[in-house]
Amino acid sequence: MDHGVRDDTRYQPIEDHGVVGDLHTVALVGKDGSVDLMSFPGFDSPTIFAALLDHDRGGRFRIAPELAGPAQKQLYLPDTNVLLTRWLSAAGVAEVSDFMPVGTDLPDHPRVLVRRVKCVRGQVTFDLCCAPRFDYGRAGHTAHARERQIYFTARDAAGTAVRLHHEVPLEVRGDDAVGRFTLAAGETAAFVLEEATGGLESVVGPDSVSRWFKDTVNFWRHWIGRSRYSGRWSEIVNRSALVLKLLVSRTHGSLVAAPTFALPEQPGGERNWDYRYTWIRDASFTLYALMRLGYTEEAGAFMRWIADRCTELGADEPMQIMYGHDGRRVLTEETLPHLEGYRGSAPVRIGNGAYDQLQLDIYGELMDAVYLYNKYGELIPSGLWDDLVRLVDHVCAHWRRPDEGIWEVRGGRQEFLYSRLMCWVAVDRAIRLGDRRSFPYPRQRWHDVRDDLYREIFTEFWDPQRETFVQYKGSGTVDASSLLMPLMRFVSPTDPRWRSTLAAITADLVDDSLVRRYRQSDGAADGFTGEEGTFSVCSFWYCEVVARSGDVQKARLLFEKMLGYANHLGLYAEELGPHGEHLGNFPQAFTHLGLISAAYAIDRRLSDDSGWVG
Repeated sequence: MDHGVRDDTRYQPIEDHGVVGDLHTVALVGKDGSVDLMSFPGFDSPTIFAALLDHDRGGRFRIAPELAGPAQKQLYLPDTNVLLTRWLSAAGVAEVSDFMPVGTDLPDHPRVLVRRVKCVRGQVTFDLCCAPRFDYGRAGHTAHARERQIYFTARDAAGTAVRLHHEVPLEVRGDDAVGRFTLAAGETAAFVLEEATGGLESVVGPDSVSRWFKDTVNFWRHWIGRSRYSGRWSEIVNRSALVLKLLVSRTHGSLVAAPTFALPEQPGGERNWDYRYTWIRDASFTLYALMRLGYTEEAGAFMRWIADRCTELGADEPMQIMYGHDGRRVLTEETLPHLEGYRGSAPVRIGNGAYDQLQLDIYGELMDAVYLYNKYGELIPSGLWDDLVRLVDHVCAHWRRPDEGIWEVRGGRQEFLYSRLMCWVAVDRAIRLGDRRSFPYPRQRWHDVRDDLYREIFTEFWDPQRETFVQYKGSGTVDASSLLMPLMRFVSPTDPRWRSTLAAITADLVDDSLVRRYRQSDGAADGFTGEEGTFSVCSFWYCEVVARSGDVQKARLLFEKMLGYANHLGLYAEELGPHGEHLGNFPQAFTHLGLISAAYAIDRRLSDDSGWVG
C-alpha cells in the first residue's frame, strides 16, 4: 500500500513546497508553481486552496510555463520570506515571485496574496488556473468577471469572498479563472488575490505590487537584521527564525504549531492531525529561542498571550494543552470524508480532539517560559504571580495522576516519566522565581513536592537492569522525550545515570542522526495502527544533549547531518520517512525551535573549545 501511495505523482511531495505569509495566515507554494494549501483569511480558517489534501476537490492557484522538461528551482530572496519559483530551459527562463504583503500601509483587515510572473529570457507562454474551493471544498461558489477582476463568492454562511486582480486577459470557465498568456524577456504580469468578504473594498492600486514588494522585502530584512545570532550555521538559523515569525500571530502574539492540517505521519495512514493551534508546550521553547536571538518584543507578546490564558482560569481549573491562536478553548475535531487526503491518507481531520486531554507536562513548560522571560525579558507583574501560584498548587495536588503525555496517546493514560519531569520543572521554576522576586508562596509544601517528584523519578522510573530511565512507570522502553532531562537541568548531562540512559536511547531509537520518539512495538499504545517516521525535533534534542554531555565534535557531525535533511529551502516537516521524505505537518515550529536551540548550544561549546568568541 505504501508503495502505491508514494508513487501518486498527482501530488507534489510535502517537501517540494515553500511558504509565504503575512503573520495572519500562510500559503504553501509548490515547485510546480501551484498554491496547494492555504487557510483564509486566518491560520485556522477554512481553506480556499487544499489540493495537497485532495488533487481533484481541494482547489489550487497554479501558474506554470509551457516549457519542455525545464529544471525547477525554488529559493527565498535572501533574508526574506519572499519566494521565487523558477523554471530553466534552453527555450527560456521563467519565474514566479510569491509573497503576502507585510510592513506596508495596508489596513489590518484584508488578506492579500501577490503572484508576480516574469519572463527572464526568451519568450515564454504561461498557463494559469485559479480554482478556489471554499470551506475545505464543502461550499460551492460563483465566479464572475468585472474590469480585470474576477470575484469568487462562496455559498456559505459567512459569504466568504475573494477577488483576483489580473493584468493579462483571463476568463471564467465554470467557477474557475483560467488563462494563457505569453511574455517576452523582461516582461511581467502580476496577479493579486485579496479578501473581499463583507464587501471589503479593494486595496489594489496602480503601483501596489511594486510598492508592496519593496516594503515586504524591507520588512523581512529589517526583522532578521535584529537577530543577535552570529555563530556558525547562521543562514539556517536565520531561516528557522523567519519560519517561526511566519507562524506568529500579528494580532495575538501566539505561535501556531504549523500552518497545515491532516498531512500524514505515514502515507496512507490515519495519524493526520490539525496543527493550526497554539500549544502551551511550545511556550518555553519559543520564549527561549526568541530571546536567544534577541527578539524580546515577540517574546513579550507571547508572554502576554500566556498570561491571558492563566488569568482566564477559575479556581483549581486546569490549563488546556492547546488553544486557538486567538485564545479560544473549544477545538472540536471532525473529519472531512469528501477529501481523499494527501496521497490517499484518510481521514482528513480538522480541529483537534486532544485539546481536552490531561497532559501534566504543560505546567513545566509554562513555568519554564515564565521563568525565562522574567530572567531575560521583563519582570512579571504581581497579578500574574497570583495566577501562577494557583496553577502550581494545582500541580502539587494532581501530579500523581496518569495522563496522555507529551505524545498525546489515545490508547489509555499512563504515568509518564516526561509528565513527572515537567511537574518537577513547574515546581522548581516557581520556587526559583518566587525566591528571585521575593514573592509569597507556600514554601514548605512546594519544596516537599519538588523533593517527592525528584525521588520518585529516580526510583520508580529507573530500570536497574537496563540502567536507564524508562518511558512510563512499569515499562521497559525508552522515550526520546527523556532527552529533555538534562536540558531542563533535572540531571547533569555527565551524571552516570544519564550517560547510561543516553546510551540506551542511542541503541534503541537512533539511526545515525535520526531519532524516533519510541518504539511503536513496546511503547505506550497511541491507539492507532501503522508506523511513523523519525521525529526531527527529537533529532535536534539529541544533537544538543550529545554536545552538553561532552562530545561536541560528535554533536556537530550529527547536527550538520540533520541539516542535510531539510528541504531545498531549509524547512522541516514534523517527521522524516524511510526515504528521507518529509511527513506530518509542514513546516513545524517545534522542529525549527529545536534546531535553533541545538545550533546555539553546539556553537557555544565549539567556540569554548577553540578559544574563538562569536
